[in-house]
Amino acid sequence: MDLALLRTFVTVHRAGSFTRAAALLGLSQPAVTSQIRTLERQLGRPLFLRQARGVTPTTMGDELAHKAAPHLDALVEITEEGLHEDSSDRTLHLAGPPEFTAGRALPALTSLTGDDGHGFALRASFGNAEEVLEGLAAGHHDLAITTARPRGALLTATPLCDEEHVLVAAPRWAARIGPGKLRRKGAVTVENLPVVEVHESLPLVSRYWAAVFDSRPSASGAVIVPDLRAVLACVTTGAGLAVLPRYLCADALDRGDVVALLDPAVPPLRTYFLVVRTGTLAMPHITRAHEWLRRAAIDWA
Repeated sequence: MDLALLRTFVTVHRAGSFTRAAALLGLSQPAVTSQIRTLERQLGRPLFLRQARGVTPTTMGDELAHKAAPHLDALVEITEEGLHEDSSDRTLHLAGPPEFTAGRALPALTSLTGDDGHGFALRASFGNAEEVLEGLAAGHHDLAITTARPRGALLTATPLCDEEHVLVAAPRWAARIGPGKLRRKGAVTVENLPVVEVHESLPLVSRYWAAVFDSRPSASGAVIVPDLRAVLACVTTGAGLAVLPRYLCADALDRGDVVALLDPAVPPLRTYFLVVRTGTLAMPHITRAHEWLRRAAIDWA
């Protein structure tokens, strides 16, 4: 059996689409369709059910993917190790949320870009979870950091770390609220306070209120800026309260620029995931960056 046909088959199985698989393989969609039809003729069984949106594997298709994919991934790993004993001629394309990528991931990875003969070039781009995962699935990125766990077989996610969320405000707002009042009144109190957020829907504040007060805040954003670093800057100047990851506001808390308004027994957490296209961890530069970030995350906790 032609290994090229199997490679195309496994890519379609993971992508769930001839179109997406063609983009990942660098082939035209008719070429992918032709290869799958050839493989189906050789096996005498259909491997996919064609649908309006993508394809669904048949029982035979799932069985073949389960048997063939690990061996194909192993062959890719052997080939990559043989062709690239070091990763100095490779470029890692990383994508993730701007604040976490800039504050955590990039400082950890820059040590891998040195001239020791084992470094690689690094290119980073920022986006929300949907944008990052779409770009990874389309082959624009090699490694993604996201707070959303992807579905399907095309992408593989590994938990990286948890981030604690903190409700903060400038000292003058904390003094105005008074000790314990926010805990007693919860969502009622926030109605009278300005809120700084990354979106009109108040995603971070809403998630915090649901976890801590089991309610929804009845408020609108006084300041909306699509970057948590800008949110912190606005809160520091007294623009209102905000929910921020602790790693981002830890220094401001230590300096007294902002104050934590609550200290819940179980603080709200959000999990970050490292995501790759299934099978690409066979590539040394992706594996090295993946493992390096996982080791760095131990200290972030």
